Amino acid sequence: MMSLRWRIIAAFGLVILLTILLSAGVAFWSTQTELIELTEEIGEFEAESLADILSREYTLVGSLERVELILAELGYLYDPELFAELSLGDPVFADLNELSQLYPDEFETISDLRVIIADQNDVVIADSFFEFNGEILSEISTGHEAEIIDYGADEDRIVGTVYIEVLEEYLSLEAEAFLQDTLINTIIGGLLTAIIALLLGAWLTGRITAPVTALTDAARSLTRRTDPEPLPVTSNDELGQMTIAFNQMIEALQTQRNLRQRLINDVSHELNTPLSVIQLEAAGLRDGLQEPQEAAVQIIQEINLLRNLVHDLNWLAETDSGEVQLNLASESLVEILTEEIERWQGQARSQSIHLNLEPLPDLPPILVDRLRMSQIFGNLISNALQHSAADGQITAAASLRPIPMEEGEWMVITVADDGEGIDPADLPHIFERFYRADQARSRLSGGRGLGLSLTRQLVRLHGGYIWVESQPGLGSKFFVALKPKQ
Repeated sequence: MMSLRWRIIAAFGLVILLTILLSAGVAFWSTQTELIELTEEIGEFEAESLADILSREYTLVGSLERVELILAELGYLYDPELFAELSLGDPVFADLNELSQLYPDEFETISDLRVIIADQNDVVIADSFFEFNGEILSEISTGHEAEIIDYGADEDRIVGTVYIEVLEEYLSLEAEAFLQDTLINTIIGGLLTAIIALLLGAWLTGRITAPVTALTDAARSLTRRTDPEPLPVTSNDELGQMTIAFNQMIEALQTQRNLRQRLINDVSHELNTPLSVIQLEAAGLRDGLQEPQEAAVQIIQEINLLRNLVHDLNWLAETDSGEVQLNLASESLVEILTEEIERWQGQARSQSIHLNLEPLPDLPPILVDRLRMSQIFGNLISNALQHSAADGQITAAASLRPIPMEEGEWMVITVADDGEGIDPADLPHIFERFYRADQARSRLSGGRGLGLSLTRQLVRLHGGYIWVESQPGLGSKFFVALKPKQ
């Protein structure tokens, strides 16, 4: 199977090949158009240049008798060197027709242009092909024409006409030469471009595939249950974002692995402790060391702790799997908070703690599950009671105001206490499962570290937010933000 790097390089090569072929095709097509324009320019230029020469000749000698000799000397008829060699300056051979009859093989036209000269009566007096001499020019053809002028006259007088036709053979030769040069230049340029592009492509593919290769190796190490090191982020593009996301995934997996290990340890501890107590109480009953009534009370208490632990774990499993179904209804937040404060007043009085509800403003209804809301506020109040001393103050309040996480106004409920507060090192973790700020706190007073985790899950199911502010020795303040009913 071809690797990604070689596939990219092959794609580069294919693009280069197609570019070269397209360039050659465009060059060939444009050559045809350019040659047509070129022949027009050549014909016009040659006609005007030759007309100027013959105009000067006529002005000097007063006739065009030497026109064929001039054409021969200029190379329109024959090779000038061949003409000089054959005539040897002998006036006997000054007549070109005689020379052409004496040396017919050598005197074939070599010019790429056909030149026809006509006098002022349009009678052909010279033809580079010796074909139309004596005929009328207008009956032959029309083409690139230029007038022969007598510059010596008072007014410029037309004494003849030059007609030049660019031969098809010339066009073919020029086209062939041009296409050959174009093809060579295209091939050379294409090869240089291909080499540069392939080198650049190899470098680019190396940069592109290196993070992919690193991600592949890191992913394989995850399958071997080994924690890979975070990958270096070398760019800000999609590959860099992918690397950042992968590093975040690794960090999340490591965190989940640690949490899972701690969950197993904590659950084992939470199960082992009541089981050990039950075992000791049962052994005391068997050996007659414990009164049945006292043993029964202790065993029932431990069983209740086990039942509560299983209940909390079930809640966690349901919220994680999305199986919890909310029975949403339009409810009054004032009524929910009032009932919850009344429900916990008995326990607050037993601990000599003052539990208060601040006067609430006229708040809009909210769409919530009333039972789940009772769990949320009950967990927060219970948590505040556990961390407050005698004569402490716990205050619940609610208002409609903006929150940092979202735009618009939200229903914000607060539960504040003046208890021991939370250490800054523990603050980021208090909503984690089985997390207890004071690990030495007893199970009876400190809970199992599941209440706040469950509370956060229930708040999130309602589309809300929960956070806390706290300082050691100054108490804690929990915030729950819920969206009012639209």
